[in-house]
Amino acid sequence: MYHKTAKYKFIGKKNPKTPKPKKPTVVVKPIGGEKNGGTRTVFLKRRKSFYPTQDKIRSHGHHKTFSKHKRHIRPNLTVGTVCILLAGRHAGKRVVLVGILPSGLLLVTGPFGYNACPLRRIHQSYVIGTSTKIDLENFSLPKHLNDKYFKKNKKSSKRTVKRKEGEDIFATKKEKYAPSEQRKEDQKVVDEAVIKAIRKREDKKALRGYLKATFGLRSSQFAHRLRF
Repeated sequence: MYHKTAKYKFIGKKNPKTPKPKKPTVVVKPIGGEKNGGTRTVFLKRRKSFYPTQDKIRSHGHHKTFSKHKRHIRPNLTVGTVCILLAGRHAGKRVVLVGILPSGLLLVTGPFGYNACPLRRIHQSYVIGTSTKIDLENFSLPKHLNDKYFKKNKKSSKRTVKRKEGEDIFATKKEKYAPSEQRKEDQKVVDEAVIKAIRKREDKKALRGYLKATFGLRSSQFAHRLRF
């Protein structure tokens, strides 16, 4: 191809560029007067007579806040999908996806009676979506279960238990987390709907055991070769 197109004739040869004559910006004009020097250099283009004292404010493009970003959820992650958690204190557990929150986070539950995993938010990057699905079409997630509901209260996390008389002044104990009655009630409502849907299936015994067991890889098993 190199010889057919005769590229060798043009390699190394450069066409000489003819420099364009520069347009003059100033002109020399003669002036009268014995002590004025005889000539003056004058700009051909008249300069501005007014210069602003302050710089112009540059207009910047509209910045979208995180809450207004469009969420892209993987197509296999739908309500009722059994997922495997890959991060957090419940890593390795199989859970049921019960909702997708406005922030793009997934809302999952164990159910709690099966594997002690409560209602939790998790990012889709730390989840494996399996082909097992539970029919939750008739289930509607309560409206108050949103991102604000699961937001951690920073003030309550910093509280310490007051020491009693006679105890060491440096021995400060952090207050342990305890779920509220509202949280317990919501957990019960969601879990009842999930368990009810599981009991309707023919393979309910196998599915119950599947959700109770944790995920793990044995020898000669590779995650990228498995079908979930």
